[in-house]
Amino acid sequence: MIEDKKEKILILDFGSQYAQLIARRVREHNVCSEIVSHKITAEQILKNNPKGIILSGGPASVYTKNAPQCDETIATLGIPILGICYGMQLGCQMLGATVQPTAAREYGRTTCTLNNENKLFKSMDKDITVWMSHGDQVIELPPDFESLACTKNCPYAAVKHRKKAFYGVQFHPEVTHTPQGSQIIRNFLYEICGCAGDWKMRSYIENALTDIRRQVGDGRVVCGLSGGVDSAVTAALIHKAIGNHLSCIFVDNGLLRNYEADEVIT
Repeated sequence: MIEDKKEKILILDFGSQYAQLIARRVREHNVCSEIVSHKITAEQILKNNPKGIILSGGPASVYTKNAPQCDETIATLGIPILGICYGMQLGCQMLGATVQPTAAREYGRTTCTLNNENKLFKSMDKDITVWMSHGDQVIELPPDFESLACTKNCPYAAVKHRKKAFYGVQFHPEVTHTPQGSQIIRNFLYEICGCAGDWKMRSYIENALTDIRRQVGDGRVVCGLSGGVDSAVTAALIHKAIGNHLSCIFVDNGLLRNYEADEVIT
């Protein structure tokens, strides 16, 4: 993880196709975000001192044998948590709710009705359009939970825990198909997590350069460069940080287009 004294949101990735999009949406609100494995421990989370945690969606079912899990003690850290889709189901299950498969998988836009005023849906309409993509859902909540919203087919489209700082949404606020999704994420960041919003992408680059220089010291770095975006950006960052202490080795993987190898080398 890149060292960063600025406030940040940790995104626990459970295999979501939207994990990077969630991170981007958070950064659009001037808050640093970092994607980490769902296997991260509560102790490691505390070392990062995040302002909040987001549990991503994922393709698995929480009740299956090999479903990805997370350290259940994160719910006791006092750090605000937002569960999205699978993340909501997992968080609710950890806190005593029941999750079961739906009669029919739900994909697409639907109308979500807000039950009452709360911080997550502050300054929002009573009925909002959301994007659903799930085959499981919470069907029963223990007394410590409060239902925040529902849809025609989903009685618990959004929930919060009365004693712990856990919020969950069954839909996907990070996608453009949920028109007011950006406001939901913003409310989580500012109304619930108390973020200041003083982070810029420029800060991320500066922190990356500092971290590279710290790790390399007076040494040298050898970087395998294929010409793809990942290796090219990595090489560019490292070169900006340590200059001629970087040596790149071009790896022709045979997948480049005609003459692209020459372009990479030059």
